[in-house]
Amino acid sequence: MVAMYTIFGRQVGSHYLAIATLATMFTGTYLAVSGPSKKAPQTPPINASSPDEADFIQCATTLPPTGYPANEPTNHG
Repeated sequence: MVAMYTIFGRQVGSHYLAIATLATMFTGTYLAVSGPSKKAPQTPPINASSPDEADFIQCATTLPPTGYPANEPTNHG
């Protein structure tokens, strides 16, 4: 049979204690190693003189850099 321990007035099997110990250790290790959450990089404010200019700037900042077409692998020879 299973060894039983009395915890807070209840009988608990040793296999439940082993599972709880392993789950606590793995969860604690994961949380410690994962580090802090990453924040989105701050972009400078858009100082446009018209809404059209603001739309153009917003669109231009989402384009890939020139010389590297989107979704195509680069060949650095």
